[in-house]
Amino acid sequence: MRLRIRHTTWPRPALVLTDTPRPRCPDCWGEGGHGHTNVTAEGEFDGIDWYSCPCWDENRRWVLLPLPRRTPPGGYSDEPPF
Repeated sequence: MRLRIRHTTWPRPALVLTDTPRPRCPDCWGEGGHGHTNVTAEGEFDGIDWYSCPCWDENRRWVLLPLPRRTPPGGYSDEPPF
């Protein structure tokens, strides 16, 4: 398991400790998975499906520090933990 700290905005802003894909994985080359483009019968773009690689668990993450939402126009927030 390779951990790193990331900033997330959903479901609320926070600093998160998360797992990282193996950099030398022969299946995904460190990307964490594969994107597959879907096209309709008429040739129109229909979205992208994401398939995760087994070298990485994208659901393995822990919130380290919840951050306040956007600062109000007055300049200060009374939202915990600040």
